[in-house]
Amino acid sequence: MSERDVYDITIIGGGPTGLFASFYAGLRQMRTKVVDALEELGGQVAVLYPEKYIYDVGGFPKVTGKDLVKGMVEQALKFNPTVVLGERITRIERLEDGTIRLGSASGREHYSKTVLIAAGVGAFSPNRTDAVNAVQYEGKGVYYFLKDKGIMKGKKILIVGGGDSAVDWVLNLHQWCSDITLVHRRDVFRAHEESVAEMMRTGIDVKLFYELKEVIGDGQKVTGAVIVDNRGKAESRVEVDAVLVNIGFRADLGPIKDWGLKIVGRELSATGRMETSIPGVYAAGDIAAAEGTVKMNLIVTGFAQAAIAVNVAKKYTDPNARIFPGHSSEMSI
Repeated sequence: MSERDVYDITIIGGGPTGLFASFYAGLRQMRTKVVDALEELGGQVAVLYPEKYIYDVGGFPKVTGKDLVKGMVEQALKFNPTVVLGERITRIERLEDGTIRLGSASGREHYSKTVLIAAGVGAFSPNRTDAVNAVQYEGKGVYYFLKDKGIMKGKKILIVGGGDSAVDWVLNLHQWCSDITLVHRRDVFRAHEESVAEMMRTGIDVKLFYELKEVIGDGQKVTGAVIVDNRGKAESRVEVDAVLVNIGFRADLGPIKDWGLKIVGRELSATGRMETSIPGVYAAGDIAAAEGTVKMNLIVTGFAQAAIAVNVAKKYTDPNARIFPGHSSEMSI
């Protein structure tokens, strides 16, 4: 490989948005590279909720995160893009000839005519509970996300949280575990209304205005938990084998903040054509704040933005190309 092997498009991020962008770039006959800091493709879906069902992707009444990723990876690799995993991009520079140079934490450099940033919410980490002994039992019964729900088979579990993640795990596990208790510090859920209603119909024990105070164990595994009513401070002990904490995640743009891009809040400002403030650099998915649109961090929104960004990038690299490629059903793929 030459020192300056220039690709038509380099996609930063291997989650659903980046994967769909890779497929679409191949559809437009663009020489494509996908770079991701993780060691596997799939992004947050693969890391945070591979076993959970996703209900709002077209064509799937329901699909687990891992099955969606499997299909998306197959689709993304159809046109043989170059995939670089475990590579964290730390800087971006537009050279005098218009080529974009990407530098990585490993010291490796990547060159591209265009770049699509599809890095989700950036670097993310779970909000950790300050309950007594929680740190001691992380990985031994205290979990912030599950890659394999098999470890919960037949167990009594305590789920902490009131957002989509907590409610979705109840729906996913209630016939898998022997018993589930959910505690939420308020009486208002931050989850889809229908999901909350379905959870209530499962008959699991939902304790509102309760919080996790202490994790109990024998030094090797979790055996119980102390929960507290935040209205009167009354405490209760529940016998559980595991605690699944879903109280949100912290997101950080990390080095992206220093790339010279216009940032709005924690997102990259983009036009309706998904163009950022640097010519030839585009953004799509959760990381993008597109002007004149309602912000929705949904997988399907990322798909649409990826298609727009790639088609505009195609026109950027080849002025004779059309932005609209026609319908895939009319193409010879």
